[in-house]
Amino acid sequence: MTALFRIMQVTQHIAVWTGRVAAWVAIPLIFVIVFDVITRRFFVLGSTKLQDLEWHLHAVLFLFCLGFAYMKDAHVRIDLVREKLSERTKLWIELIGCLLFLIPYASVVIYYGEDWWLRSFMLDEAAESATGLPHRWIIKAALPIGFIVLLISAISMTLRKVLQLFGPPDVKKKVDEWEKPEPVEIEQVDLGDMRKG
Repeated sequence: MTALFRIMQVTQHIAVWTGRVAAWVAIPLIFVIVFDVITRRFFVLGSTKLQDLEWHLHAVLFLFCLGFAYMKDAHVRIDLVREKLSERTKLWIELIGCLLFLIPYASVVIYYGEDWWLRSFMLDEAAESATGLPHRWIIKAALPIGFIVLLISAISMTLRKVLQLFGPPDVKKKVDEWEKPEPVEIEQVDLGDMRKG
């Protein structure tokens, strides 16, 4: 069980680290969008390359952060149903969902996504527009890579739920502590002092 816990830690670190690094793509994405909007609106300079770059950056941001969002429980859930279930039932649903749906789905996308990327690479596929970005295979590689990160997250989550359901009490305690959200410090503001000033 200790070995499973270590594998769970490593796989979670990979998914979370990838998501945190990929989240920085939001900054160039914002600049590209703002620049594109300003040049189109005020200078009547349209650029197909900029539009291609926007959706390329958006794809990287989305695909590489999928695993991170899943590990941090930031994805969509049906809370009206879920909140009424017992903790053990939630663990079972998560485990079954990973084993029957998420892991097989991610595996299929990786399998076909790799072939899709490889064909694009072999053809040195470019944008359909003559003024678009070349080397479309670069962005197509983001699909299988993003789903590899999601698969790693699914494996980590599966191990986490197995340990929580079947692990000895000391390991369960470690997993529960590991699963706690990161603390966020908020500075205390004395409203009385603000009113005086």
